[in-house]
Parts: sequence; C-alpha cells; structure tokens
Amino acid sequence: MKKKLIAAFVIAMTMGIFAGCGEEGTPSSPVSTLDPSPVIIDESSTSEESQEASGEESNAPEEENHDNMYRSELTNEWIDESLKDQRPIAVMVDNEKTALPHFGLTEADVVYEIMNSTANGRITRFMAIVKDWGNITQFGSVRSARPTNFLLAPEWNAVLCHDGGPFYIDDWVKKSYSANFSGGFARFDNGKNWEYTEYLTYDDHVGPTSKGGETTYGGLEKRFANSHYSTTYNEYYEGPHFKFAEAELDFSDRSDAIDAEDIQLPFPHNKSMLKYNKETGTYDYYEYGAAHLDPVHDNAQLTFKNVLLQDTTFCQLDENGYLIYNAIDKGRDGYYITNGKAIEVTWEKTTENGITVFYDKKTGKEIEINTGKTYISLIPSDTWDDVVIK
Repeated sequence: MKKKLIAAFVIAMTMGIFAGCGEEGTPSSPVSTLDPSPVIIDESSTSEESQEASGEESNAPEEENHDNMYRSELTNEWIDESLKDQRPIAVMVDNEKTALPHFGLTEADVVYEIMNSTANGRITRFMAIVKDWGNITQFGSVRSARPTNFLLAPEWNAVLCHDGGPFYIDDWVKKSYSANFSGGFARFDNGKNWEYTEYLTYDDHVGPTSKGGETTYGGLEKRFANSHYSTTYNEYYEGPHFKFAEAELDFSDRSDAIDAEDIQLPFPHNKSMLKYNKETGTYDYYEYGAAHLDPVHDNAQLTFKNVLLQDTTFCQLDENGYLIYNAIDKGRDGYYITNGKAIEVTWEKTTENGITVFYDKKTGKEIEINTGKTYISLIPSDTWDDVVIK
C-alpha cells in the first residue's frame, strides 16, 4: 500500500524551621529538514483539487491557528506566547459564606482548597494560581495566608497575594525563595463588612477607605513595578509542575479505576463537592449547597478537568485552630480524578519549594494528567476516610 510521506519536526531543602507534626500530632522534621525524494500520495486520499473537481467538500475540521501561542505549563492549553516566561501569582481567597460571591475565580488555572482552621467547622480557604494576571479586573475577596501557603505557592514560583496572616507566617515570608504581596489591595464598596471588601486588580482602583472617603489603590502592575520581584520566572523556578498526556485519558481500560461522578469532601463548614458534568467533561464545583458562579464572567460555573486529592497530616499550632500541613512528605495516598473515573495515587514533596509529584499507585510511575484546569485539595488525614467518591 502506498503511503503519504509526512515531514517531521523535532523540538529539539534547605529545610529551615518547619513547624510540622507527625501522625499523632507530635513535632517532626518533616529545524526542520525536507526529504528531497518525491512525495507519494496515498491512493485513498483525496486532494483539494480532486474535491473541487467532483464538487465534494472536505468534512475534515480546520486546524486551529496557534501562531504566536504556546502550551501553558499550568494547563497545557494554548495561550499567548508573550506569557511564556511570566511567573504566576497565587491569590488567597476567603471561603466564608459571607464572602460570596467570589469574583474572577474562573480565571485561575489551578485552585487549591485547604482547611484554614480546625475551628469553625474546619472552614477552608482557596489559593488560586493565575498565570495571565494582566487581565484581572476584580479577584477575591482576598484574605490572610497560613504557613502551608508559603510551602505551596513556591512550587509554581508564584507571588503569593494575601492580606497579612498570623505571626506563624513570619519566618516563611523571610525565606529566600518566598515572594509575596501583603495587603493594600483595592477596596470595593459591596455593602459588606470591611474584611470582605478587598480584591485584587491589575490596574489602579479608586475605592473606599475604612474611615470614609476614597483613595487610589495600586494594582498588580504598580505592585510589581515598586517591588524587587521579577514578573518572570527566577532562579527558584523548579520547572513545569505537571506532565500532560498527549491523548485524552479516561481510564476506561483500567480495571482498578473507580467511578467518580460525585466527589464529596470532608469539610463540614461549606460541604464542598465536585460533580461530573458529562456535557463538558469537567467537574463542576459546589459549596454551601449551591453552584459556585463567577459574576465577573457572566456567572460562569467554576469547573475543572482534573481533580487531585492528597491525604495529608497536619499540626495544630494553638488553641485557636491555626495549623500547618505536613506538605513535605512521601508515599502518602491520594486520588487522580478525570473524565468520571478515579485512580489511586501516592504523592511526595521533598523540599520546601519543591514540586509535589503524584505517582500512579498501580504502576509506580509519575502520572500524566489531561489538558485543562486542576483542582487540588489537601485532605486532613483524620478525615481522609470520609472522602466520598461515587
């Protein structure tokens, strides 16, 4: 059989102070060359000319134009090439019901949901990783950070954007790899208490002050310009976080895969859950008994292609419920969930700013994930068995 020849293109801890705890809550250390030979056309193929002559039209889909674009290292989606070396930001977002609705969260590439306190029904807080932060108009509301966030944001070489935090974060702010903007973000008059009015913007914003009147708040553009932080990846960048699959993964050929169309997370305060949307092939996020919608983008549903759950131990730091997750660990269980199926994984993180790597529990190999946005949750080990996947 005659074959069509195709031209191929080859493209070409220092640990410091880690306030962690062990299982029982006791402290522990945690160009291209062209073939000169004649091109042979497969007899079964139909050229443009022959189609025109026969009056037939090709049903083949047109190829997308990806000129001046590249595949995002966060999602593997095609984005503007000008963003290639731009470091992300990591935004702390309040998840108290009073803070709803959240603005701009659908712009995030990766969203962490993490227990913020052992008090108040183990209330969670989001940390949203955003690559294209130059388009942010209103994101948040923004709240304080915890030590765990200073362990996770550096995995992306991200600048952590937050409104202060307890003294437990002080040593983490001083780490050489740490980068953060704290407080002073734009205030919006939204009829809520002061703590729920702070949002991230790219441009300057004129908003209210706590004592009445108005002032101009500097946006991200000005914050970066007035800081010593580079807007591009620096020497602490560990490289791409994920390995993306070339072909869509659905685990239909895996006997060990389990059905995962409804994921209920063990966070009593907001009762967060993810439901598989067969039409979009993604997981829609719900909390407080309702769909999570984004007013900035026509009330779009917050949804994810990939879901990663980590069984993680933690240490409660005081009687107020402050804590730190033992994010540096090895061989702990987890799940990777996509396209209505879940497989068991293990995960490890070996250094403070090192990347968390997930391994297929069956094969022992590092997993690949599907192109798209990712939800990650560090599930407290004492409630890991309360995760419901069905």
